[in-house]
Amino acid sequence: MNGGDAASSSAATSGPPPSLDWRFSQVFGERTAGEEVQEVDIISAIEFDKSGDHLATGDRGGRVVLFERTDTRDHGGSRRDLEQTDYAVRHPEFRYKTEFQSHEPEFDYLKSLEIEEKINKIRWCQPANGALFLLSTNDKTIKYWKVQEKKIKKISEMNIDPSKAESSSSPPQLVANGLPADKAQGYLSNDFSFPPGGIPSLRLPVVTSQETNLVARCRRVYAHAHDYHINSISNSSDGETFISADDLRVNLWNLEISNQSFNIVDVKPTNMEDLTEVITSAEFHPIHCNMLAYSSSKGSIRLIDMRQSALCDSHTKLFEEPEAPGSRSFFTEIIASISDIKFSKDGRYILSRDYMTLKLWDINMDSGPVASYQVHEHLRPRLCDLYENDSIFDKFECCLSGDGLRVATGSYSNLFRVFGASQGSTEAATLEASKNPMRRKIQTPARPSRSIGSMTRVVRRGSESPGTEANGNAYDFTTKLLHMAWHPTENSIACAAANSLYMYYA
Repeated sequence: MNGGDAASSSAATSGPPPSLDWRFSQVFGERTAGEEVQEVDIISAIEFDKSGDHLATGDRGGRVVLFERTDTRDHGGSRRDLEQTDYAVRHPEFRYKTEFQSHEPEFDYLKSLEIEEKINKIRWCQPANGALFLLSTNDKTIKYWKVQEKKIKKISEMNIDPSKAESSSSPPQLVANGLPADKAQGYLSNDFSFPPGGIPSLRLPVVTSQETNLVARCRRVYAHAHDYHINSISNSSDGETFISADDLRVNLWNLEISNQSFNIVDVKPTNMEDLTEVITSAEFHPIHCNMLAYSSSKGSIRLIDMRQSALCDSHTKLFEEPEAPGSRSFFTEIIASISDIKFSKDGRYILSRDYMTLKLWDINMDSGPVASYQVHEHLRPRLCDLYENDSIFDKFECCLSGDGLRVATGSYSNLFRVFGASQGSTEAATLEASKNPMRRKIQTPARPSRSIGSMTRVVRRGSESPGTEANGNAYDFTTKLLHMAWHPTENSIACAAANSLYMYYA
């Protein structure tokens, strides 16, 4: 048996990969104790590009901030230096690159409606000629941005008469065509004629490109295509098209054409009183440009194939978990609503997040999820309180690792949870978005330390007072970690806690 066969056989017998040890890497926009966070600074979208070398965040003030990776650059040097960098545990490190104002607040006079500038989603497009391209959207308008380095041209040598500059302490006089400015006025008038004997010398300003500056330019604006708030945008693998989704429709766009789109999904009933579910998230398949999936407020995911018909009202596959008998309550539909879906990198799996759970679906198996992860089960006794303070409507995002072995999502008290997704894995870590993430790290117990019955007795009907989780930790509904993204090739997570961007690695 050769070495490769031995490695593969040992991997097959070793079972799931070991649990990761998560560590703090970086923080951008860290708050000092007691500092009040401005509403416009709260991060509302995070996205890595395909290479993982760039990261973009959007905030409620309509700004997009770009970060670039620095640890992979400038590693030329001596052999010894290279050996040391290989020996040390390298992890992605980013630095601030640039920012720009993507959206401004608007007012729709026809509907008497304010359109806020908050960035709902950011998606990276294919880079070209050293320039970065990305899509950003607020509730109504999608914009296509190009970010590239531009050389700033400056005049390095002015047209100054050197003899005058040296002999006089007065400011040097500009010369025109080699003559002092006061004498040249006559020659520069309408009846211009060359001086007797001609012009002795002709000196022009010398322009040089010294500095480079990053410039963001809006290439296209895709507007007036959605009656309802846009909740998703997603690029196709063909590099030419993308979709945008609101509550009732999914539209297909060409990146080059901003004044028309094709409506490919429409769930709007003839009579709006018959409306029973809305679209909550939509995403293109990462490999097949003809396939996409969208989720609904009823907890179902529909996979559609655009080759079947122009209007994809009929789905290819429907993924939904049957309701357990006798489990229906007032909150059933609210907590079943899917807030986010993500395809795995190979397109084989779909990860979905509803209020209580993370679910992993195999697109070849629509009978039920292949794995379910309890995220908020300890909050079930407090659903009334969560409904009263609107926390039950919070939309948490989810993400998968590039290798598909782990999944992650956020929770309250700025916590995020990482679960092992491979067969037989029991990995489950809870970490707090802070410089010391291990402080709140807990392994999910096989059974809660206190029974649900005892929990319901001690829980007071309060507004947003911190309570106690089933595993003994305090939680706070006012701080929530809604947005996070996993690096496409490495075990590195970026997550947003209010206006701070935290990065972790394992």
